[in-house]
Amino acid sequence: MYQLDLPWLLLVLPLPVLVWWLLPAHRETSASVRLPFFSQVAEAAGVRPTEGSVVTRRTWPQLVCETLAWGLVVLALARPQFVEPPIEKVEPQRDILLALDLSQSMDARDFPGADGAPLARVDAVRQVVADFVQKRPGDRIGLVVFGDAPYPLAPFTMDHELVRTMIADTVPGMAGPRTSLGDALGLAIKMFEKTTAPEKVLIVLTDGNDTASRMPPLKAAEIAKSKGVIVHTVGIGDPAATGEDKLDTATLQNIAASTGGRYFFGGDQSQLAAIYEVLDQITPEDHKNLSWRPRVELFHWPLLAAVALLAAYYLASGTAAAFRRRAAA
Repeated sequence: MYQLDLPWLLLVLPLPVLVWWLLPAHRETSASVRLPFFSQVAEAAGVRPTEGSVVTRRTWPQLVCETLAWGLVVLALARPQFVEPPIEKVEPQRDILLALDLSQSMDARDFPGADGAPLARVDAVRQVVADFVQKRPGDRIGLVVFGDAPYPLAPFTMDHELVRTMIADTVPGMAGPRTSLGDALGLAIKMFEKTTAPEKVLIVLTDGNDTASRMPPLKAAEIAKSKGVIVHTVGIGDPAATGEDKLDTATLQNIAASTGGRYFFGGDQSQLAAIYEVLDQITPEDHKNLSWRPRVELFHWPLLAAVALLAAYYLASGTAAAFRRRAAA
């Protein structure tokens, strides 16, 4: 579609006519015959002598060319444009970061599957979390895994297939045998600092207690709250276990409560899937549709046409005048 960006400038089209009407014509002096008795001749003729002048007049070709050139210049000033079809972009209003515990205990085959048969904890988590990612097409999703230390596997991205691939490739112990929950929260906070989404949500899944962090989990939760990060925690371990294998439900509950999130416990794969269904519901998709139409500027074409038209006219008139002078000589 073609349009003028400044159509009001077309109002200046009649400006030359107004100038011609309101201002006096340009006058040029011309050579004349001097008479010593001019005053007597004028008196005898009964006329009053005035200053002599010649008002130059445009020829019809000149008037037509200059009128067309002026119209083209005004058209160029109005900025003609070609407006292309609209381009739409979906801008997410929420970033979700998934933090998965990959300590060695995630390899334990004590997690009841959907059919009741025991599964390795990591196998159940991979399937449920991957399904959750698939249901969030409008959100940017990132992935962090943690063991002895936290590691970012995927930045915030709309390429959910990449995130699902990274989840499928996770292996217990790949980040170390222990659990660094507090440091994982710290890394998540740093990753959220580089995002511009209004809402920031962290979903942490772990099966044990913090045994390797340099930053206490509750201290990290306080910082997350100050940065506006909502933390949901999911526990799948055994609260009745002892030592490093015991699920620290109190810490997970405090982390969630202090940041405005929720704590969940998944005893089997069905419960874990239900937890992520709830998380999907309490964090509905939120995005903004942006639309714009690219514009191609076309003002240079009428401007070039005006220059070419005037150049052609004055070249032709100058050549014709030169021939006339040569013929007269």
